[in-house]
Amino acid sequence: MPEHDFDEYFQYYEKLVENMELLEALVVIHERTKTIVNITDVPGDYKYAQDKWSVKQLLCHLIDAERIFCHRALCFARNDTTDLPGYNHDTYVQFDNSINRTVSNILIEYQAVRHSSVCLFQSFTDEMLSKSGMANGKLLSVKGIGKIIAGHEKHHINVLTEKYLNQ
Repeated sequence: MPEHDFDEYFQYYEKLVENMELLEALVVIHERTKTIVNITDVPGDYKYAQDKWSVKQLLCHLIDAERIFCHRALCFARNDTTDLPGYNHDTYVQFDNSINRTVSNILIEYQAVRHSSVCLFQSFTDEMLSKSGMANGKLLSVKGIGKIIAGHEKHHINVLTEKYLNQ
């Protein structure tokens, strides 16, 4: 059982991009991410504290989370009524193989994943965007998932800027 309430947790991410249209949020936030990561000279294995993720782990976490959320959005848009499982992001990070990858390699993958996500959300009709389903016992809409993806990225890039780059 997670230690946090996913309803509030997801609302936080949605609020970070509430004044943006869905596709705009996915594109604009990601462009900011690419700019920030590309200009940083912080090593990819840098952690601002012992028990925190490295820059590379943070980026891999964003990729993993986006893939999982897009899967959820696709299932709901296609009328799949399965209650989808949650996932443990700390376990995913533990096994992400980021230690053997470069930041530039991870960014190439991240750009491919975001391109795929934008294409997916562009393919949805308004009716599909309004559909919802259950994931980890919580009700989520397809459109809400897109906003969560963008807000989740914005949150983590804010952390990167504040904690990793302001050393």
